[in-house]
This record gives sequence, structure tokens and C-alpha cells, in this order.
Amino acid sequence: VQIFVMDNGRGIPPGALSDIFNPFFTTKAPGKGTGLGLSVSHGTVTAHGGEIEVESTRGTGTIFRIFLPIGGVDTGQEGSES
Repeated sequence: VQIFVMDNGRGIPPGALSDIFNPFFTTKAPGKGTGLGLSVSHGTVTAHGGEIEVESTRGTGTIFRIFLPIGGVDTGQEGSES
């Protein structure tokens, strides 16, 4: 499954792209954000066996591409036996 989320906002500064999925990273002023949203999103996607990519152009906007396997994640555990 592919999910694309796009906007036409200011874009992400090029120097920040490598950090945007790190917990508590934010470009907002102190007290204006916690920097957890993208970290949690990244963790959720990868926990389900997927990937998330980002492409951003200053002044044009940002595209997040989320790729998830259709069958879910194989945890190696089957149903419990009685």
C-alpha cells in the first residue's frame, strides 16, 4: 500500500531533513511544539514493516511517501495453542 501526503507550504529546510524523524527535533520556537509527531509516525510505519520517505522543496512544499506491506508484519508467532 502506498500513501502520499503532500502540502504546498514553506517546505523543510535542507539542513533539517536528516533530523526530522528524530524524537524531540523541531524547527519551531521553544514552547510551540514537542517534535514527536514525525518520530511517532516513523516508528509506527516501521513497526508495521513499512518505510517512510520525504521530499521537500523550500517555498514549494513537502511530500511524505509511506509504503506498507499488504500482508502486515510476520512476527514469527502463530496463534496460541490450547
